[in-house]
Amino acid sequence: MATIKGRIKAISISEKKGMRKKNVPEAKLEVDHGIVGDAHAGKWHRQISLLGFESIAKVIAQGANISPGDYAENITTEGIDFSLLKVGDKLRLSRDIELEITQFGKKCHHDCEIFKLLGDCIMPREGVFTKVIKSGSIKVGDEIEVMND
Repeated sequence: MATIKGRIKAISISEKKGMRKKNVPEAKLEVDHGIVGDAHAGKWHRQISLLGFESIAKVIAQGANISPGDYAENITTEGIDFSLLKVGDKLRLSRDIELEITQFGKKCHHDCEIFKLLGDCIMPREGVFTKVIKSGSIKVGDEIEVMND
C-alpha cells in the first residue's frame, strides 16, 4: 500500500456524554484512555472517533448546516480514505502518537442530535474508532499518516 497521508482538520471534545462536542485547537492523548477531558475516553476499544471531512462535505453539499464535531467525532480528518483501511491498521499523528483502528462504524441509536436534525447520520457508516497506543499531544493542522507494516 502506498503511504496515505492526511491532516487533522478539527479536534472535538465534550465533558459529558450526550452533550454537543466543542472544537478545541489541541488535545492530549493518553495510552489506553483517549483524549484527556473527553467524556468518551476510557479503558475500552472506542477511545477516539474519527470521521473524514470528505464525508461531512457530502452532507453539507445537500444543504445541511453542519460543521466538524457535529457527528460527535473527536478528530475530523482530511485526506484519509478510511474505506481503504482495516481493523488493526495504525495511524501516526503529529509524528509520534499512534492510534490503532478497532472498529468501523457503530449502531445508530436514532436519539442523537444529528439524527434528529437531519434524519440520518453518517457516523454509523463512515466513522472509525481507535485506541491510543502511543501518547502525545495533537493540534489542528497536524499530519496523519497510515503506518505500513
